[in-house]
Amino acid sequence: MRLVLIGVAAGFMGGLFGVGGGIVVVPLLLLLCAYTPHVATATSLAAIGITALAGAITFAIAGEVDFAHAALVGFPAALGAAVGATVQQRIRARELSFLFAGFVAAVGVWMLL
Repeated sequence: MRLVLIGVAAGFMGGLFGVGGGIVVVPLLLLLCAYTPHVATATSLAAIGITALAGAITFAIAGEVDFAHAALVGFPAALGAAVGATVQQRIRARELSFLFAGFVAAVGVWMLL
């Protein structure tokens, strides 16, 4: 049931703000399900594919998707995801948690300014 609620929260935040994957799912998997950072990240990425497809279809039906720009962002992002996943496998769980927390905090401060 926790995983379903995490999925609903991630989907809602993704549809509302364009975020939800790592920003919502990873911390909730860590806190509520006691996943390791590596498993939480991998699970989140797998779930994002499903969430992104649903959101993209919904926005495409509304005529709000610029497919050319999506491709210009998406294909390099796919390459970056593969590289990032490879690098992540070489980072210890504690360090990964600190890196993620620092990233989220930095984005939060940047958005407030």
